[in-house]
Amino acid sequence: MKIAIVTETFLPKIDGIVTMVTKTVETLKALGDEVLIFAPSGGPEELFGAQVVSLPSIPFPFYPELRIAAPRASMRKHLEAFRPDVFHLFEPSLLGVGGIYYGKVLHVPIVISYHTNLPAYLHYYKLGFFAGPTWKLMRARHLRADLNLCTSTPMMEELHSHGIDRLALWERAVDAQRFHPSKCSAAMRNTLSAGEPQKPLLLYVGRLSAEKDIATLREVLRAMPETRLAIVGDGPTRHELERHFRGTAVHFAGYMSGEALAAAYASADLFVMPSRTETLGLVLMEAMASGCPVVACRAGGIPDAVEDGVTGFLFDPSDRNALVETVRRALANPAECAAVRARARADVERHSWEGSTEQLRRYYTQAMEHPRPKATTDGVKKPAGLSKRMVLASLRKLLP
Repeated sequence: MKIAIVTETFLPKIDGIVTMVTKTVETLKALGDEVLIFAPSGGPEELFGAQVVSLPSIPFPFYPELRIAAPRASMRKHLEAFRPDVFHLFEPSLLGVGGIYYGKVLHVPIVISYHTNLPAYLHYYKLGFFAGPTWKLMRARHLRADLNLCTSTPMMEELHSHGIDRLALWERAVDAQRFHPSKCSAAMRNTLSAGEPQKPLLLYVGRLSAEKDIATLREVLRAMPETRLAIVGDGPTRHELERHFRGTAVHFAGYMSGEALAAAYASADLFVMPSRTETLGLVLMEAMASGCPVVACRAGGIPDAVEDGVTGFLFDPSDRNALVETVRRALANPAECAAVRARARADVERHSWEGSTEQLRRYYTQAMEHPRPKATTDGVKKPAGLSKRMVLASLRKLLP
């Protein structure tokens, strides 16, 4: 099979979408498929043998690691030469509009996967009044797809509630060999706990941004001063968070990957995820695979991945004391934690990237064999080219 992929987020950035893209491409190539990738400039020229077409991009003003690329006419030349069987758009935004346009013009089936709850994010940036128009734009794009994939059932339900159809569940996956309890390291625990490995160690891994609600973890440290917190990752709110946690037992570790990240998960006592906006949360599954019990918010797609009291611990976001009490409960019950750890590991072992990607290939075939009726996709407009000045002008209108 020949698959063309468009992603708005790509290497060298590190986040859940990039992990989904890279692991999917790696597995597709291992299965013998041909892959062509369109992505913002700044990343590699190829990925696991797949050609990467880099489109000129500019840094997002308030988050330089995120680059913004607009569609280019050159996309058509590459697509006509490649002749894909299917077009997979990961969270289409500006660049993804080009994918939708050229997919329709060249009669290539389109699969869109939904990974970011952008309307929910807007409330964290005082832009909640844009949530309605954002849903309208998202709906217009998703209704051009022959199939829309979500990584959790709550997200399927949310998209359905906004009039988006042709929905299917893309099963979650994790590399259970890389992330394993055997990666536990005394040296890593000593580093993450700032030299106090005997103290209870909490771990957060992910993007440092407002919608992740990381600041709420200070309440845990205030209520349980004996605990230590390690924050792995980076992002636009890092400096703000460093000020917020000043004087507390927090270690900012920056980005980690590979064996270092695996050791970090396996060396902590609890993984804490306060975010209310996760569509899935790949880091949760990585923690579960590593034998690190998860404490997470009962919101978004998280309940699909974590069963409260069985494979992890969930807290109610409407109860301001719930996060603290859930962490306290987990730390106070070593036997319960051990049972949760074992069940979580057994659960994630069933969710491999090979199985997930085989399912994805079946969805590609479904989109090819059952395209959306043409009447619902007429009138697709060609995306206009966007200059750096035009993009920045638009962003200034949207951002404070």
